[in-house]
Amino acid sequence: MMDYGQMEAVSAVLRSGTFEKAARALHITPSAVSQRVKALEDQLGISLIVREKPCQATEAGAMVAMHFERVSLLQRSLESQLSIENSLVKKSYIRIAVNADSVETWFLEALSPDWSWLYDLVIDDQHHSAEWLRKGLVTAAVTADDNPVTGCDSRPLGALRYIAVCSPEFRDRWMPDGLTPEAISKAPALVYGNKDSLHSNWLSASLQYEIGYPFHQLPSTTAITNGVLRSLGWALVPEILAEPHVKRGELVRLAPDYRLDVPLFWQWSRAVKPALVRLNSAVIKTASQHLQPIGAGRSP
Repeated sequence: MMDYGQMEAVSAVLRSGTFEKAARALHITPSAVSQRVKALEDQLGISLIVREKPCQATEAGAMVAMHFERVSLLQRSLESQLSIENSLVKKSYIRIAVNADSVETWFLEALSPDWSWLYDLVIDDQHHSAEWLRKGLVTAAVTADDNPVTGCDSRPLGALRYIAVCSPEFRDRWMPDGLTPEAISKAPALVYGNKDSLHSNWLSASLQYEIGYPFHQLPSTTAITNGVLRSLGWALVPEILAEPHVKRGELVRLAPDYRLDVPLFWQWSRAVKPALVRLNSAVIKTASQHLQPIGAGRSP
């Protein structure tokens, strides 16, 4: 049987990035942390941590850290059911994969600071976040995949609606005749990253545009929104973020008859379901307040 103190040391090193920071978090010496990690590696006969700066997990190390996280969540849940006020474990971590647009529009509202765990959000495209669950690297995920990952439960959340926008100045310069194929081929778009297929899907379905287009690649939803406001390009922006700027005349809609609704689903590990009751309820409730019903709008 693996020692949970040793697994905790592995988890702390991977979370903090160094043995020294892990030692401070665990209130022990760096030497003690190193001894615990090495003892577990010796017992298992495999390496758990790549010792560089910052420290990285091997595949086995990531699995050990996730197992410790889940055990901590279950113990926390049991303590709550037994009405134990003084927790027997430190604050538990819960790792969640979620797309950037959800983080920057509605998801954080679902996270309570009063619950007995700390959040570790992994940002990935909604079409790829379920893979984190499949690999056992997160406990829950906001995903576009409606098929439950093996060992997980799933609930529909709603659809995050996107609209195509740009600044009036950008439109006058690049699109005086509207969003024509010629304008699309020349006017730069703003995309989130190389996993971002929103623009291509929308252009293909709404305007039957299949040719490439120039684009700037920006690192966040906020950066894209600010870039649109500064006339750097046009973009598909969550309606929640774009609509206030449209009402103030700072942005204009492109092809207003078309919008893109991206259905989102909440999936979580069935193994720790009792520990996630409040979180599941909060995520589903918050999503219902901000997202569109799935299938409500035109979704190319």
